[in-house]
Amino acid sequence: MKELIISNLSKTYSSGVQALKNIDLTIRTGMFGLLGPNGAGKSTLMRTIATLQDPDSGSITYNGMDIIKEKHELRKVLGLLPQEFDFYPRITAWEMMMHFAALKGIRSARDRKEAVEQFLKIVNLYSDKSRKIGGFSGGMKQRLGIAQALLGNPEIIIVDEPTAGLDPKERHHFHNILSEIGQEKIVILSTHIVDDVSELCSSMAIINKGEVKMTSNPLGAIEHIKGKIWRKLIEKNTIDQYRELNIISNRLFTGKLMIHIISETDPGNDFSPVDPNLEDVYFSTIPHNEVI
Repeated sequence: MKELIISNLSKTYSSGVQALKNIDLTIRTGMFGLLGPNGAGKSTLMRTIATLQDPDSGSITYNGMDIIKEKHELRKVLGLLPQEFDFYPRITAWEMMMHFAALKGIRSARDRKEAVEQFLKIVNLYSDKSRKIGGFSGGMKQRLGIAQALLGNPEIIIVDEPTAGLDPKERHHFHNILSEIGQEKIVILSTHIVDDVSELCSSMAIINKGEVKMTSNPLGAIEHIKGKIWRKLIEKNTIDQYRELNIISNRLFTGKLMIHIISETDPGNDFSPVDPNLEDVYFSTIPHNEVI
């Protein structure tokens, strides 16, 4: 089994922002979800794992290899789909993939052609290979992004906020692709979308303000708060009456507020128990007033 070990990793930018604070994580083969709000430090951690920047302190090893010292070796087995990623709009998907295949070191023209054909088929873009990328939808561009990340048969794949902005159909398609990939490789999914982690990942961490707040598997995390989540539908202007309770989330529902609280015992006052989900885990770990 492949294993990526992050130990005591810290990073402070020149602005004084401490983006990472003594991060400890062990990531093994499969889908790993890194969940946190925007600005939590997820992208900084992803860039550091991808050897795009150095930490101030700490270490990252992959199967015993020090990737901070051996960046070139790590890059040989890495596929990356960063949050900000775009293509030349006036060239075709086939031309773009052939270009990336050459950059990945696939020297034989025949091998490049076979690899490009293989991965365009995996992401269901082979029939669009001759279309210019400028005419692709956002979901098609994301699928092309994962296709280029797969070139070279990487052992670790990092995807940063991959489903933001996708419609439900494209998001479902992208999930299916990631699920297939995650059976044999380490796939690190960095996101603020709770459902992505809930539906895809066998293990996860929640990060905020540069710190790991919890590590678990989604089902185990949900089980841990089972019987502790309560909800009530209230008038919007009455929420101050409930401030003494541990409100973890609220949302508008039919013109009123649906509030969720966490409590070891029945809070009374017409609250009803609710089966928790990963969103309840997330908001009980990172209360609203702690989110950056």
